[in-house]
Amino acid sequence: MKRPLILVSPSTAQNGSEFADASISLSNCYFEAVLAAGGLPVAIPCVSSREVIAEYVNRCDGVLLTGGDDVQTNIYAPDLPAELATKAGRAKPIRDILDLLLIDEVFRQRKPLLAICRGHQILNVALGGTLIVDIPTQIPGAIDHRCMERKDEPVHSVQLTSGSDLSKCLGCKVIQVNSTHHQAVGEVAEAFTIVATSEDGVVEAMELKDKSMLPFLISVQFHPERMIDINKKFGKLFSSFMLVSAAESRKNI
Repeated sequence: MKRPLILVSPSTAQNGSEFADASISLSNCYFEAVLAAGGLPVAIPCVSSREVIAEYVNRCDGVLLTGGDDVQTNIYAPDLPAELATKAGRAKPIRDILDLLLIDEVFRQRKPLLAICRGHQILNVALGGTLIVDIPTQIPGAIDHRCMERKDEPVHSVQLTSGSDLSKCLGCKVIQVNSTHHQAVGEVAEAFTIVATSEDGVVEAMELKDKSMLPFLISVQFHPERMIDINKKFGKLFSSFMLVSAAESRKNI
């Protein structure tokens, strides 16, 4: 049986390693997690052509939105106070355009979707939600969510909603996760329901209220692809995503 083809969104790099010009950048952990779950990952280039993006989505069996830089604040909060706007990272418009068009095509063509970290955030923005620009500034007393020196280690617990798809995938109601972000989902888009939170109330996972909109959608703030060797439960998330993507693949035979 052929592996389901999984389209993976990349980050952009101003200076690539080959010729020091604009390039795409992506942790190999995403590819390893997809391969281990039985999928065949392929990265989409950073393009802004809807026609090209639509063809990529059409040919794939599932889409993985990955982590990366902050989303441009003017997309979801054009009237943001200047002081708060300075807390956001430098914008990379071409990545935002790619991800927004990719999300639009995923819903138009009804493809399985797994969103991670930045992918979780821009997914919420794409469907009309907002973001917390900087957790330490906007959530007094919040736990430390930006543990970059421990990106492959569990640093805080997440409470899962009983009966949610994520809880069923992971087989638990509480799990320890890694955390490498300073932004978070703010106002949740109408289409989504929160299915996991950290102890300070930060949204750690979302799913669709109307499950018929897509064959599969789970969106998480943490990085499960970096934790599979520590906790095999995270591999189950990719396996569940791959099972649905494989079913999509069989439809196209």
